[in-house]
Amino acid sequence: MSVRFILRAGDRGYSYLPSTGLNASYVAGHPDGVITRHSSFNFHEYQSGIPGLGVMKVFGDETFTPGGTGYNMHPHHNFIIMAFVLGGTLTHINTIAKVDELREDDYYVFAAGSGGKHSELNIGEQDLHVIYVWMLPGQLLAPLSYRRNRFDRAAGANRITCLVGDEQGALPIGQTVKVSRLLSDADRTHVYRAAKANGIYTFVVEGDVEIAEAILTRRDSLALEGEDKIEIKVRTAGTDILVVETKL
Repeated sequence: MSVRFILRAGDRGYSYLPSTGLNASYVAGHPDGVITRHSSFNFHEYQSGIPGLGVMKVFGDETFTPGGTGYNMHPHHNFIIMAFVLGGTLTHINTIAKVDELREDDYYVFAAGSGGKHSELNIGEQDLHVIYVWMLPGQLLAPLSYRRNRFDRAAGANRITCLVGDEQGALPIGQTVKVSRLLSDADRTHVYRAAKANGIYTFVVEGDVEIAEAILTRRDSLALEGEDKIEIKVRTAGTDILVVETKL
């Protein structure tokens, strides 16, 4: 197999964003509010890592403290932004007149092609954990769109479930991209089939797996290219993985 890179949890970029000082106009929340971000790729002030994979340019593992912490209203254009909630409650407001609350296993796709704004807040009493993925669009200046969905843990147990892409039940985004999720028991092998021209990025949310002869544990990730399938050998119960297939 052609391994593009392996990124261990401790090697990701780290940002600490308090809601005071230089961040006060951007980060919402009371004075003790903090967003922490672990970035798989170069993003904002973190520019010493990997510049993305194909059309995927951002993969951020973020935690918002409670009490209104989050991002104030801010603009985007020509990006497709996805959020996958791992815990807590995300209040999402955008310029398509959508005000949403997303809880664990909910996710959204916000296509801000022609230009849109949104705000993301944790107004709950517990930490919010969320994965953000940004993709370049298939068409520039496309009309704004917003969709949400929910990952069904019972139906998705021990199988790879497409969340975003061109499969039935997934959210379409108009780009050669798929985002899938796997929740698995121990001692199982799952096969992910891909287009050989695409890249495959696997991120271990929780658990312990073997892919391409590499052992990956919590928050480790691996990128492959030139493969039409990969085997995911699950070593521990409760393993949770995101798989991103992207046009290179």
